[in-house]
Amino acid sequence: MHPPQPLMILVAGPYRSGTGDDPALIAANVRAMNDMAVRLFRAGHLPVLGEWFALPLIEHAGSRQIGDEIFNEIFHPVARRLVARCDACLRIGGPSKGADEMVELSRSMGKQVFFSFDEVPGCA
Repeated sequence: MHPPQPLMILVAGPYRSGTGDDPALIAANVRAMNDMAVRLFRAGHLPVLGEWFALPLIEHAGSRQIGDEIFNEIFHPVARRLVARCDACLRIGGPSKGADEMVELSRSMGKQVFFSFDEVPGCA
């Protein structure tokens, strides 16, 4: 039996939602997505987070705070573009309008959508 074909999977979870923009809570949300990314990688897939692409661009473009004009120009648009390049989306964590948007966008593009690690091929 052959292992499943590796999928490029967008890990979509809360970033700011429910944090009140508290840096420690945001960091915990990112840590949860990164933890899932490691699990997916170890299972043979290629995980990606929009944050990996957006946050360095946001900083380099001169953003001064979360939610400013530069942040809003880059943060969600990067994730939307990334969805188009991925095979699937794995939605994790609690309430998040942005993560839910990534799920809907993935579905509209015919991508696979998972709601737990165990649903991902080769991860059960």
